[in-house]
Amino acid sequence: MTGAILIVMIVMTVPLSAIITDHKRRMARYEADRLQDEIELEKLKQQNFIAETEKMKLELEKMKLDYTADLSVEKASTEPILLNDAADGK
Repeated sequence: MTGAILIVMIVMTVPLSAIITDHKRRMARYEADRLQDEIELEKLKQQNFIAETEKMKLELEKMKLDYTADLSVEKASTEPILLNDAADGK
């Protein structure tokens, strides 16, 4: 009787080990896919960061140009305008 139980247990371990192995393979595949998706997401985040940084640099340059243009207009408007002597008839 114990010999028959032992034989049944040995026979049943084959399908159980196949089920466990298949499960582990699937989980490893899902993990690999998840990691691949995370890598792709990080690449997209990096590209977005670079694009945002470039955009901010361009806006800063534009602000600097606008500021210097405003300063030159203010400086020109505060300087006295000198007229030529010939213009008043002297």
